[in-house]
Amino acid sequence: MSSMIENDAETPFGKVGDKLTLGVAARLSRYLQVLTQAKKMGKETISSQELSDYTHVNSTQIRRDLSGFGKFGKRGVGYNVDSLVSQIRKILRTSGQHNIALFGAGHLGRAIASSDIFADHGFRVVAIFDNDPQKLGETVGAHQVRQIGGELRQIVDEEDIVVAVLAVPTAAAQPLADELVAAGVKIIFNYSEALLQVPPEVTVHTSSPAVDLLYALYFYLT
Repeated sequence: MSSMIENDAETPFGKVGDKLTLGVAARLSRYLQVLTQAKKMGKETISSQELSDYTHVNSTQIRRDLSGFGKFGKRGVGYNVDSLVSQIRKILRTSGQHNIALFGAGHLGRAIASSDIFADHGFRVVAIFDNDPQKLGETVGAHQVRQIGGELRQIVDEEDIVVAVLAVPTAAAQPLADELVAAGVKIIFNYSEALLQVPPEVTVHTSSPAVDLLYALYFYLT
């Protein structure tokens, strides 16, 4: 998966060269999340104001973000949900299928494996790992739990894994991240509280419910 995100000040069109700025990429991802859910609910069109209500991004900013990539909406009608989902996926270069390895078959891992949240955006869990002997061989989702071992690089290559999701204890996260980097994984989605140290060419995204709550609280208080 090629990167098109640049951590620079935004230009009028939200790009630096052929890359999106970090701010635009983050907002487009939020729009895509809302649009995907709207599509599942059977909604055919959506206005910039509706997107604003769900994302807390100013509607003028939303129109500016989208107009930089083409003409998607009609005044008085709004945006076609299905078309805009496809277009934003193209802009973010996330069209198609991308394979995930899930590490951790506990409560969180099982919830992730059984959820449609990744599949809705073109991500497919293709392997699940855990080092708990009691969990090995169990079926989680559509896969049997495997042991994390020396064949990790082979599995990453054979399954064409581009993303690793870490639903493991904090103490286990960094050693596992080191193994994943050595195996060639370039994107790590971290659900632990560990601050992972990885080479510059590897992207880490840490998801924290507490941070999400603080973000929501900010908008409630302001």
